[in-house]
Amino acid sequence: MSQVVIVFDFDETIIDCDSDVWIANDLGGATLFNDLLKSMPWNAAAIRMMEELHAQGRSLDEVERSLKTIPLSPHTISAIKSAHALGYDLRILSDANTFFIETVLKHHGIIDCFTEIYTNPSCVDEERKLIISPYHDSAVSSHGCSLCPPNLCKGNVIERIRDSPSNKERICFIYIGDGKGDYCPSLKLRTEDIVMPRKDYPLWRLIHGNMHAIEAEIHGWSNAFELKQLLLQQLSIEPDSTLVDSDDSQKLISPNNNTTGMATFQFLVSRV
Repeated sequence: MSQVVIVFDFDETIIDCDSDVWIANDLGGATLFNDLLKSMPWNAAAIRMMEELHAQGRSLDEVERSLKTIPLSPHTISAIKSAHALGYDLRILSDANTFFIETVLKHHGIIDCFTEIYTNPSCVDEERKLIISPYHDSAVSSHGCSLCPPNLCKGNVIERIRDSPSNKERICFIYIGDGKGDYCPSLKLRTEDIVMPRKDYPLWRLIHGNMHAIEAEIHGWSNAFELKQLLLQQLSIEPDSTLVDSDDSQKLISPNNNTTGMATFQFLVSRV
């Protein structure tokens, strides 16, 4: 017997935008973030941006309110709740941070669906400022992976989950992601695993640039509706198409509709 662990990326996977980019645009930090990214890795720039936003007078409450406006498709929520209801082990592996992720998941009532969240830790200090730290402190030691950013090797996390002494059964993964940082963990998957890359995003392009490097089954998806349909099919669950009507579905996936979150923004840099 095997234990199925479903691992989701967060940015551009659970949510249909990048949470750092969302905050940068919504709170007036886009130019700063662009400038920081010219000289430092993404996570370091995100940490510095948050420090500067607080220094400019932006409050934690403003950050929280902004995060709660990030759109999350009912299709994604349905897929997560359905898999959780059947007892599957759902986890998040993300280069965002705990405050961003937990705020969004709590707002949409799905945080209890996940058993673990692996991401950059964050805390609120005595002045109610958000302090973000790297998951892996490269200043102390390197994680040793040339494919991943210095603050987080997702492949190492996948190996740690698989090799945990608490496992009573063999682990089988369903890994869902979109970005360059999701390529390393995809290489760690085995023939019994499944990887679900978002079509035409960096992970999809990297996989299709060297198909022989991936042992897992590959199933691509383009939007939240396809993610839901595909994931539930892999779990042998009949998708419930009555959750939202067709008009709402079109609004959520249309690139020309502002509910996707990114259409009106002018921040052009992406981590993917």
